[in-house]
Amino acid sequence: MDMNDILAPSGAEVSIIPVMTGEGMPKPQLDNLPDTLPVLALRNAVLFPGTIYPVTIGREKSLRLVEDAQKGNLYIATVPQINVSVEDPRNASDLYSFGTLAKIIKTFEMPDGNLSAVLQGFTRIRLDRIVAVEPYLAGEVTYLPDREPEAADSNVRVLSDALKEKAATLLKSASFAPREAVNALRSIEDFSFLVNFIATTIDLDTFEEKVELLQFEDVKERAMSLLTSLDRQVELLKIKQEINSKVKSEIDQQQREYYLNNQLRTIQEELGMEEDDEVARLREAAQNKDWPESVAELFEKELVKLGRFNPSAPEYAIELNFLQFLVELPWNHVSEDNLDLHNAKKVLDEDHFGLDTVKDRIIEYLAVLKLKGNMKSPILCLYGPPGVGKTSLGKSVARALGRKYVRIALGGMHDEAELRGHRKTYVGALPGRILNGIARAGTSNPVMVLDEIDKLGADFKGDPSSALLEALDPEQNTTFHDNYLDVDYDLSKVLFITTANTISGIQPALLDRMELINVSGYLAEEKMEIAKKFLVPKQLHEHGIDGRKLRIDKEAMAQIIDRYTHESGVRGLEKQIAKIARVTAKKIALEEPYPATIKPEHLKEYLGLPVAFHDKQEGNEAPGVVTGLAWTAMGGEILFVESSVSEGKGVMTMTGNLGDVMKESATIGYQYIKAHPQLAGLTAEEFAKKDIHVHVPEGATPKDGPSAGITMVSSMVSALRGESVRHGVAMTGEMTLRGRVLPVGGIKEKILAAKRAGVSTIVISEENRKDIEDIKEIYIKGLTFVYVRTIDDVLTYIFGK
Repeated sequence: MDMNDILAPSGAEVSIIPVMTGEGMPKPQLDNLPDTLPVLALRNAVLFPGTIYPVTIGREKSLRLVEDAQKGNLYIATVPQINVSVEDPRNASDLYSFGTLAKIIKTFEMPDGNLSAVLQGFTRIRLDRIVAVEPYLAGEVTYLPDREPEAADSNVRVLSDALKEKAATLLKSASFAPREAVNALRSIEDFSFLVNFIATTIDLDTFEEKVELLQFEDVKERAMSLLTSLDRQVELLKIKQEINSKVKSEIDQQQREYYLNNQLRTIQEELGMEEDDEVARLREAAQNKDWPESVAELFEKELVKLGRFNPSAPEYAIELNFLQFLVELPWNHVSEDNLDLHNAKKVLDEDHFGLDTVKDRIIEYLAVLKLKGNMKSPILCLYGPPGVGKTSLGKSVARALGRKYVRIALGGMHDEAELRGHRKTYVGALPGRILNGIARAGTSNPVMVLDEIDKLGADFKGDPSSALLEALDPEQNTTFHDNYLDVDYDLSKVLFITTANTISGIQPALLDRMELINVSGYLAEEKMEIAKKFLVPKQLHEHGIDGRKLRIDKEAMAQIIDRYTHESGVRGLEKQIAKIARVTAKKIALEEPYPATIKPEHLKEYLGLPVAFHDKQEGNEAPGVVTGLAWTAMGGEILFVESSVSEGKGVMTMTGNLGDVMKESATIGYQYIKAHPQLAGLTAEEFAKKDIHVHVPEGATPKDGPSAGITMVSSMVSALRGESVRHGVAMTGEMTLRGRVLPVGGIKEKILAAKRAGVSTIVISEENRKDIEDIKEIYIKGLTFVYVRTIDDVLTYIFGK
């Protein structure tokens, strides 16, 4: 006989409250019942004694059995089916051994054409064997009445209350159970009916559990087993409710749409299910990471946190970016240094002409590294005028050492967070540029150039130069703290090279942490060599011109340097060479004739008229005109101090856009002459009737500093005497009110300016002798130095007396 299908919302379990029969239901006389009964196979359903249960009948054999049983008011055997996929069970092996004696008390025709039958269970049976399969199943059965507990058993009441409590808890949470079901449950007094009603009503973990309950002869034992299953169901319900509560607490009005995703993620967490792709990728990347144990612990902690976030939530992106950056940092990974000192020197010489002090310092560092195996990297500060190769030197150092190269432009930076990062909780938070550069390099020992450190700004957002104190201190940078990372990072292996045009604007504490190396300007001869070896080949290559098709002869190059550029470095020179290359490229492209060698007569056609005539030393034959030497961030310069004398009341006038310090120098000089008028060949009375006007040409250019002190005194004395100073003389030095000449700085730059101007003799303080001796012979060749201690020494020399 065919089995009846039980329809349920879940498709696998029955979710129908059985109709209660009431207590005192009449029971059939077992002795009068036949040994053979029609067998109705139930799929996913168990009928217990004393309950009424509706089922849906769908197939022909099932319909035939129901029709015959209803006509003859026959008892039938309802037996659960073992394998629900068997459509036509024909053997005892297809069915469980235990079932229930039942009657069909009513049938209903459903709208879809199926038949619904209401079954009433009476007592348990055991199916011994199948005796017929047509027109429906029939089998021999043995009747198994339940063994009721004794009325005096005190445990029955306790057990009954426990069953009601657990069942009521589960029914309240069940979507299919009506409200009346709980009240009806609590009103049941008959213990056997209570056990069977709950067993039928409540969904257990598995269908087999219900079948096992039917096998118990003792109702009390059946109740104990049922209570165990209900306990487990209640615990599962609590976990489910906790999960729902946890998910709901994270949901607000705007995030309601993410509810199902969150619930699924939380369930996966509770069950230890597979993590998402991003978490898996991060975990895989971290497996072979060489990092400190504390960082590994932080990573695991943050990874667990990431797994709890909804991928659509903003927090997920923040946490994911943080973990990705944590994994991208190289930590203990460093590149291997090339310790071949000869190769390093060769590479440095290939890329830069001169700069011997810097090159020597790098070679010294490599030598110690080769002998010792490891050491803290030096922190170098290269300062000097623009265009002398400070920034590009960092790239050459990286190539010589075999390290990665990172450059950070500090010019105009005024926010401390750009260097140290923002806390990751802020929207749009990013790591600082130092750690970001290291992450890009992929190693913890790159060469890092901090460009234009003297142009750092400061405002209400913080002082970036103060933030650099930690990074550039070899004693502190082993534990550099970035706000975004929020864990210490070791910067001691990084070779920092900072660049600046002037060190006067760098705060002293930061200056103290760096090794200062002055990268001064180049001589004309050095510029010639640089142009020949580096600039011309580079520009010809960049403009697609074969080096054999174009040359610039020595005289033309000298004129370009002297008449078309005005600088300490070679940046402007490179622009002029690039201009020649562009004009040549145009002529080649247009198939026009062009000279294979650029000579002085071609410069006007290629470069136009000279744009920068250097100030040559001239006009010294006039009294009151003296040449001075000055230092600027652009390099050394010469300046002329002019004085004129007129009859008056002893007033001094100063013009030429002079700064306060320079004005003070002029005042000191005037007062010194006033106190010693004999220097000018005058008496005090005569001096009191002379007005002096001191002017420094190029009034649009601000000028300041103390180093023009002796120049101003010499100019005023020359004007008062009416005598010109020696030809070819320039001077620099600060003067005190007592006439003492003090040393000044920027000596090398001033020497280069003097050579460009055609100066042959430099008057300088005796205390600057050591600076002159420290300069290479090539720079001072052709110059004569006159060392003086007092202004009297200066005047004695320049007037030849």
